[in-house]
Amino acid sequence: MRSRAKGRVVTTMADVARLAGVSTATVSHVLNRTRAVNAPTVAAVEDAIRATGYTQNFVARSLAGAASSTIGVAVSAISNHYFSDVISAVEVACSKRNLMMFLSDTHDDPMHQLQVVREFYRRRVDGIVLAPVSDGDTDILGFLRSNKVPTVLIDRVANEDFDQVGAENLEATAELVLHLASHGHRRIGFIAGRASLLTSSERLEGYHRGLATASLPAEIDLVANGDSSAAEGRAAAHRLLGRGERPTAIISGNNLMTIGTLRALREAGLRVPEDIALVGFDDFDWAEFSSPPLTVMAQPAQELGRIAVDLLMRRFNDPAKVPQTIRLSPKLVIRASCGCAPS
Repeated sequence: MRSRAKGRVVTTMADVARLAGVSTATVSHVLNRTRAVNAPTVAAVEDAIRATGYTQNFVARSLAGAASSTIGVAVSAISNHYFSDVISAVEVACSKRNLMMFLSDTHDDPMHQLQVVREFYRRRVDGIVLAPVSDGDTDILGFLRSNKVPTVLIDRVANEDFDQVGAENLEATAELVLHLASHGHRRIGFIAGRASLLTSSERLEGYHRGLATASLPAEIDLVANGDSSAAEGRAAAHRLLGRGERPTAIISGNNLMTIGTLRALREAGLRVPEDIALVGFDDFDWAEFSSPPLTVMAQPAQELGRIAVDLLMRRFNDPAKVPQTIRLSPKLVIRASCGCAPS
């Protein structure tokens, strides 16, 4: 029989055993590997687990309704400086509230992301802070919604059914275009991020908005996809440089692609900003100490992490509260790579 805890429908081990046609002891042995079980029986139990959506609980069933004082945090690339800053802010905010934090990297893999979130749920975390792998991932959002898991989406503002906080991308990217246009640039290239992410599409839209405001034509040859990674950003920059009349300036859609773009420009023997200007979205530690120092649109990562925990706490206190979407304004940090004099 299914039970309820915190408004969730909880599938029991008995439900799995009944569907698989085995004893609950056998299900336990399959889950915990405490005894050898023949392959057909293991397959039957695993099929029943998938069919019922059963998640093993580390907490005693009698305590299933109790708070665990933990939250799960899942982001797509812990090594990315931007997400590291967000995680740091989340940890500080959790510490002030006596919350422990489980952290996992989804590796931008939808299936791994689902496994991570299921594991958080199995461990009965009180809530989850998640940077979704993609905006249209109905599996992960459906799991969170159907199991009534208090969740805050960060960075990738993907679904208004959830509390979420991210940067404002359109006007921020348009501002980068206008800054370059103020230096006289008329051929401004753009390296876009992964197409499945709302952040990428918004920044691309912001790029076009900036071109329109500056009365510059939108040319398809001036846009290349860098898939939000350093390696693909490098390849995208080389493509831009090889398309007829090269751009006189490039905007990179995130910090990893900026790193890749810098490498490509140096491989091409181009000096920044003398031969080509470069600006990017996201600040990072050594951007200020690069040669030249990089002009960037800095996202408020610390504020974003703090607000994510605030939203989660409000959700704990009022589960029926209408979900909030919060957009934070990035800040243009002017250094020398755009052609401005070093400050």
